[in-house]
Amino acid sequence: MNVRLHHGLAMDRLFFHTARIFAWAVLAVIAAIIVSLFAGAAPALKKFGWGFLTSSAWNPVTEDFGALVAIYGTLITSAIAMLIGVPISFGIALFITELCPHALKRPVGIAIELLAAIPSIIYGMWGLFVFAPLLGDYIQPWISDHMGSLPLVGALFSGPPLGIGILTAGIILAIMVIPFMSAVMRDMFEIVPAVLKESAYGIGATTWEVIRHVVLPYTRIGVAGGIMLGLGRALGETMAVTFVVGNANRIHASLFAPGNTISSTLANEFTEAVGRMYTSSLIALGLVLFLITFIVLAMAKIMLWRLSGQGRIRV
Repeated sequence: MNVRLHHGLAMDRLFFHTARIFAWAVLAVIAAIIVSLFAGAAPALKKFGWGFLTSSAWNPVTEDFGALVAIYGTLITSAIAMLIGVPISFGIALFITELCPHALKRPVGIAIELLAAIPSIIYGMWGLFVFAPLLGDYIQPWISDHMGSLPLVGALFSGPPLGIGILTAGIILAIMVIPFMSAVMRDMFEIVPAVLKESAYGIGATTWEVIRHVVLPYTRIGVAGGIMLGLGRALGETMAVTFVVGNANRIHASLFAPGNTISSTLANEFTEAVGRMYTSSLIALGLVLFLITFIVLAMAKIMLWRLSGQGRIRV
């Protein structure tokens, strides 16, 4: 008995130290990435300083570079993706867990998850050859006719309907992140104890009241985590955005206009970068994207920490 106990304790210690080594290895890899990015971006950061973040210039001939256009495109396309993707993902997850007939739950769930298996380049090709022409020929003209003259928001939907641009990239990103967010939300909704929902129904609560006062408070942390997962995917997506964003290094008020993102700039220009400053500026863009992602995840962690103490269920 003592031999088995000592053996078990030894295996526990071995497992503990092995897991700790893996955890430190992850931190070491992250630290190495940060050091490499800073080292590669140092010449550009030394030359341009904080002006690199506020300049819209991008001229390899004169070696004048700025990240503002790429940062703007990255944030706007990700925001569009979240505005479209979060409600749809939420609806899909609720339908599968609360409203869908039992026989259809698994087929519908598998169909949604299969969208996550499609390579991003396929989304980009579909967006360029199928969705962009449809958007430019039918949807964008209708939006421009009905919303282009509205005060404040009219400028967002003005300009020629090109098909490709910031709006198209945001919609394609939304389609790509929906499977991830809906899968996480569905898994969260399914762990709600049945007794809680049955109790709510038993006292006369409607389906919406059960969802609002039981399901959501119980799963709010997981739902927020799923949204952050989708946002992280949207911020870093490369190939699909490169196909449909237009790859124009300028900022325009209209969402119909072509633009650029950090990832699409890197994909288009890194292999053609000639000269130390050009390469360093592209690496600096990668560093900016890393920092944006880090800030977003840090804010998400803080939000989840605050929500963890507010998950009370009220019926």
